[in-house]
Order: sequence, then C-alpha cells, then structure tokens
Amino acid sequence: MKARIHVTLKNGVLDPQGKAVEHALGSLGFDGVEDVRQGKYIEINLSETDPAKAETQARDMCEKLLANTVIENYSVEIA
Repeated sequence: MKARIHVTLKNGVLDPQGKAVEHALGSLGFDGVEDVRQGKYIEINLSETDPAKAETQARDMCEKLLANTVIENYSVEIA
C-alpha cells in the first residue's frame, strides 16, 4: 500500500518560505497572489495490506517523526 502524506503549517504559524515564494511570484508578474503556504508531500510504500492498519501506521509515523504536531497539521491518504 502507498501512504500519501501532506504536512502543512497550522494557521497562525508564520511561513517565511511561503512569503518568499509569494514575493517571487509577484516579481515574475503573477498578479493576484495573496497568500502562499508551503508544506511537504511524502510518499511511503508500506508492506501492510489492511488499509486501516496502513493508515494507523502512517499516522504514527507522522506523530513520531514526519510532522511537528505543535506547528504542523498532516493528512494521510492510503492507496
């Protein structure tokens, strides 16, 4: 099974990378860009065949390593 994980900063947490991208897009002539938030996308191939167990395993990975849950949110999709 494949776990697709999206990690993003929580609302209210400053995102300097997002601001830099927002500014660069404006400099390149992309008008109307009002807010950019940057995150991480992680794909993990799991040997688990039960989707519920695979999701639990991926969520445990996020809680322990892949996301800083103090300042980041994450979502898990199992395919």
